[in-house]
Amino acid sequence: MPLKIIDHGTEEYNRMVDLRYNILRKPLGLSFTEEELEREKGDMLIGAYEDDEMLGCCMLTKVGPQTVRLRQMAVKPGLQGKGIGRVLMQFAENLARDRGNTKITMHARKSAIGFYEKQGYNIIGQEFEEVTIPHYVMEKNL
Repeated sequence: MPLKIIDHGTEEYNRMVDLRYNILRKPLGLSFTEEELEREKGDMLIGAYEDDEMLGCCMLTKVGPQTVRLRQMAVKPGLQGKGIGRVLMQFAENLARDRGNTKITMHARKSAIGFYEKQGYNIIGQEFEEVTIPHYVMEKNL
């Protein structure tokens, strides 16, 4: 399964936004604002593919001198549990490490905590609400 870094503003980026919208936002009755998408220009955007089809994606946002935040992890419905998320996580961690980062943090949906714990992430702090659903801050040292 090829993984690659996606350039902001390209057709691949638009497909990434569509995938994230359909999986992460639409079920909650939410959308993306132009400002949110504009802020992604400096992020590391990652896609997983089979042929020309995007199967999953995530992004890394710089939040400190040696820390990035994993955001917007999404895998196509029907393909979850098939290792795509795990491969995306490994690629993201390697990319973060290669760029001099020593820690990844995230706001993980409560429903995904088990997945991230299997990848070596730990819960930091109490449950909170974000985009109308429960989340936890999680982190991992690289």
